[in-house]
Amino acid sequence: MNMHLEAVSSGARPARNEDLAIATESRHGHELLVIDGATSVADRDYIDPVRGDVCWFVRQFASALESVMHEGLSQHDAVRKAIEPVYARFQELGGERDVPDYAWPIAALSWVRARETGDGHRLALYSLGDCTILMRTPDGAVRDLDPFVNPQEAIVRTEVARLKAEGVQDPATRFSRLLPMLRARRVLQNTAPNSNSLCLRPNGAFGARTATVDAPAGSAILVMSDGFYRLVDTYGLHTPGSLFSLCMEDGLQAALAQLRNHETATRATAAVVKAADDASAVLWHPARRAQPCHSGEAGA
Repeated sequence: MNMHLEAVSSGARPARNEDLAIATESRHGHELLVIDGATSVADRDYIDPVRGDVCWFVRQFASALESVMHEGLSQHDAVRKAIEPVYARFQELGGERDVPDYAWPIAALSWVRARETGDGHRLALYSLGDCTILMRTPDGAVRDLDPFVNPQEAIVRTEVARLKAEGVQDPATRFSRLLPMLRARRVLQNTAPNSNSLCLRPNGAFGARTATVDAPAGSAILVMSDGFYRLVDTYGLHTPGSLFSLCMEDGLQAALAQLRNHETATRATAAVVKAADDASAVLWHPARRAQPCHSGEAGA
């Protein structure tokens, strides 16, 4: 079955997109990935002062992963093999010597590998962090394939609400007040055994969530960073079903435009740490002709 592949990735700040969306093919089938770099909590960039350390990390890892994706490795083995040269390069650039623990970059990763079967596709899921994977079946039902609640988000939102109640309205000031808590969290994410974050030097195996799902013929998949999924879980502009419909009918760019317009209109009152976030998504659905692509940046 021919499939349509579409990817979009947009930075919240010019030239500082810390996300990446990839939709491509390999010997295994279709590969759908969203990598969501975590906003740095450092005072400066140590490895790449132009694009930023997080951008450097995300793109170095994506390049390494794409180079091993065709070797026939499992997703777990491919991720582990891909992180090794990134860490080695980080060391060469003085990262282990010069970069504080809280400044080591991390990211979320959701990876769907879709292999065609006789009556549809078999999906292999690999998830680190809090990206979202939705499937819509031919009957219109939408299912979250990787339900995950990040407990840290509730803590942060509670603190943001407390600061707003104190009259702290400026997002930059709120971020500064939250910084000690955020830095302590980042050290834990970088050093915890079996980390559920994509990090440079995992302490043991990555603690990824994995699953195998059978997708009936005619199903569609939507993989999103949390910045893109704000349309549903933060702003309430869509349900998972209505967001899926928008993306399939009008394309990912239409959903992205709606997101950015809303963030611009509500920037002063948003109850989040960042008034806008990088946003990325990959869409996969039946089409007359497959269109594999690798997203660049769709602008700020």
